[in-house]
Amino acid sequence: MPDTLTKPKFAPLLIAGEWTEGAGTKPLLDKYTGEIIADVAMADQPMVSRAVAALHAAWVRGPLPPADRAANLTKAAEILVRRRQDLLETIVAESGFTYSDAEGEVTRAEQTLIASADEARSLSGEMVPLSGAPGQENRIGFTIRVPLGVVCAITPFNSPLNTVTHKVAPALAAGNAVLLKPASATPLTSQLLVEILFEAGFPKDFIAIVNGPGARMGDWLAAEDRLRFFTFTGSTAVGARIHAAAGLRRTQMELGSIAATILHHDADIELALPKVVRAGFRKAGQVCTSIQRLYIHQDILDAVLPRYLDAVRGLKFGNPHEKDTLVGPMIAESEAARAHRWIEEAREQGAEVLVGGTREGPLLAPTVLSNVTAEMRVMTDEIFAPVVCIRPFTDLDTVYDEINATPYGLATGIFTESVNTGFEAARRLDVGGVHINETCSSRVDLMPYGGVKDSGFGREGPHYAIRELTEERLVTISL
Repeated sequence: MPDTLTKPKFAPLLIAGEWTEGAGTKPLLDKYTGEIIADVAMADQPMVSRAVAALHAAWVRGPLPPADRAANLTKAAEILVRRRQDLLETIVAESGFTYSDAEGEVTRAEQTLIASADEARSLSGEMVPLSGAPGQENRIGFTIRVPLGVVCAITPFNSPLNTVTHKVAPALAAGNAVLLKPASATPLTSQLLVEILFEAGFPKDFIAIVNGPGARMGDWLAAEDRLRFFTFTGSTAVGARIHAAAGLRRTQMELGSIAATILHHDADIELALPKVVRAGFRKAGQVCTSIQRLYIHQDILDAVLPRYLDAVRGLKFGNPHEKDTLVGPMIAESEAARAHRWIEEAREQGAEVLVGGTREGPLLAPTVLSNVTAEMRVMTDEIFAPVVCIRPFTDLDTVYDEINATPYGLATGIFTESVNTGFEAARRLDVGGVHINETCSSRVDLMPYGGVKDSGFGREGPHYAIRELTEERLVTISL
């Protein structure tokens, strides 16, 4: 085990309840300084197979009783709060996210653990009214929820604590064993979470951690028949590959997005502006629900846009280790360079850079573009960067059609004082979530979260996830 949990020198694998070395190591860098903060153990295929076999054996032995699962998840939430500083420093170093972003991760992960504990306590089936069928008056029917077995959780860098918690905690609450494949860029936070779960009382052979390159590891994991459920957050292309390889096994996919928020002519601007600014640039725009398109009604454009641009100019970006920084580096310099190329390409095609547009290493300045057209890559593809495109409008129907025309459908926000307008948006927008008087990036961890079309399927949120992580089994009794 590492000597310190804040900046470990070695991040091991976890196989068969033991922290272990891998088939090699890969250096993990601080995303701002570029310094090596850990050597991460890499798994090979035999190690993956051994991890899956051990998890399956543990699950066959039997999970903890539901009351114990609930108690352990509640205790894990308490330990997480106590370990808050360790988690904050680790998240900032390995992801490049700011302290304010990291604090949000920790606060929300605590609530996700508590909600998962509640689900462990209340997990149940339902009565089936068999006696209502002719000749079945002496039969009783009901369902029970049973765990699936070994769940494979493949997690992203852009929510290194809370998304991992959303996948692992409901799976454990349901009685499953969990194989965790964390993002290669952010494995340390996953390690801390698993240590917390062990300290809270979960059996060590019920969780495994395997690190390795995503494509190769994905193929190895898909080949393991004893993995009964895949929950994945990442790109649409990778998700489609995992889903296809899973065959008849269940999957839950949270994939790409081109998220939008609408400011209608009757929007409460004082309410909307701070939310809209944060939703475009938190985590350096590397959130699948980050505002990429901001639709502003022409009637309020002159009043809103200058204030919005002033607020964006005022965002401090740079070193995430400084606690007043609001926008840190992107996950890699190559990603910042890619997004900058898209900005320059849009500028060459006629777009205007109102704010930002500059890059220094992995730092991409918060950027706002205007005069964008529907054909520009900054509009047609997910940029996953601190870049917002302004789209003035006069007709909401046109906005709905433009949003629905993308291959994605994760979430949309709309600010309006009209109940009718809000409900019309909810009916018309082909997305997984419509947030009225909130941004597309709004998420409460109790809600069902997921998309449609190329944004995926299935839902996170402990109450909703646990349904997918269990099997409904029918039981009948003839009297």
